[in-house]
Amino acid sequence: MMAEKKKGLGLWMCIALVCGNMIGSGVFLLPSSLAPYGGMAIVGWVLTAMGAVLIALVFASLTARMPRDGGPYAYTHDAFGSFAGFWIAWGYWIALWAGNAAIAVAFTSYLSGFFPILASNHYAGGLCSIGLVWLVTCINLRGVESAGGVAVVTTVIKLLPLVAIATLGLFWFDADNLVFNPNNLPVGQGISSVAALTLWAFLGLESAAVPAGDVENPEKTIPRATLIGTLIAAVVYIGVTVAVMGVLPHDQLASSPAPMADAARVMWGDWAYTVVGIGAAVSCLGAINGWSLMPCHVSAAAARDGLFPKRFAQLSKRRVPAFGLLVSSVLVTILLICNYSGSRGMVEIFNFIILLATMTTLLPYAFAAAAELLFIATGRKPARHVGRAVAIASLGFAYSVWALYGAGAETIMWGMLLLMLGLPIYVWMAAEKHRHGEDTSES
Repeated sequence: MMAEKKKGLGLWMCIALVCGNMIGSGVFLLPSSLAPYGGMAIVGWVLTAMGAVLIALVFASLTARMPRDGGPYAYTHDAFGSFAGFWIAWGYWIALWAGNAAIAVAFTSYLSGFFPILASNHYAGGLCSIGLVWLVTCINLRGVESAGGVAVVTTVIKLLPLVAIATLGLFWFDADNLVFNPNNLPVGQGISSVAALTLWAFLGLESAAVPAGDVENPEKTIPRATLIGTLIAAVVYIGVTVAVMGVLPHDQLASSPAPMADAARVMWGDWAYTVVGIGAAVSCLGAINGWSLMPCHVSAAAARDGLFPKRFAQLSKRRVPAFGLLVSSVLVTILLICNYSGSRGMVEIFNFIILLATMTTLLPYAFAAAAELLFIATGRKPARHVGRAVAIASLGFAYSVWALYGAGAETIMWGMLLLMLGLPIYVWMAAEKHRHGEDTSES
């Protein structure tokens, strides 16, 4: 018998989860990745921010009407039926725990600036990443209040140096450092590439919608938290990128393994390098703390609908879907072991995982926007909101498809392969439902 859930996440905890999940590893690593695109990176950030706000508005609208655990999976299942719901739940689940692996790698990469053995010795680096995963797993096993409290603290700590660089960095800004197109790339291609890179930084905007069953007054809290959190992240990202690109010369920025810390050193000295480096590690801790909650809530929602094994839906005494949390942590551990046992560097590991996570998350975003359009067409949206809702959902869908194209053919191929691996699970669960006489013809 499942324990009755007591809701423990308020507005500020939800905002912290949204900000904490988005403002993670990306903001500290991306300035160097974006250096080859120069000023085009700012245009790409703005377009990605606009797309993220559109998707956030779609989730805000859906959640206000349907505050269910599972986020985009729940809306896809209700709109398009079991098969589409399973496909999205499977892909979204993969994206979430794979994202945790990427954040763990980034955490170790930041710490390697203080402990070089983490970069030079794969065993040490792997143990550090895996240790972080299980530390956060233990925190989340204590309940959503513990995770929400950690999110508030880590979000405040990591926002302080970012806001300082974004604002005070203007006093060290040199316009000569910010070249619009330093490598003379086709503008359309350059902006598309920037959008694919920067979207990773916005993944997690739906964080408050996923554990909806744990949120106080979810009809009002989740839409507000989603929109406010996304806007805060967008302002921080654009401000920080402009500041760092203006503070550091282009060539130095392009080769910097720690662009935020290097910018802080130019502005305030060596002590600032240390502070920002620690802030980067705290940022990863906050991001993985929030992200580790999400895969277990998605798998629990799918299990309640009969698409995942029922054990994923069982709650512990602390109202946590502990089995799903442990399974996702084991899978993250396996992924980390496989990557650290090879010869690739941490940056290569990080880049591959984030592109894969981005691709498998864009499909749920697109389906969520399509679900909103279907709900409007079938009269499940209040008439006074129809025009605005149709425009937002249509633009959100178009943006998701465009960003998916920008992810690249190789990433799409691997993502589709992982999605197809879920089909045997769906067939097995459908056979189980049929064997027990349950309806499997839902559409």
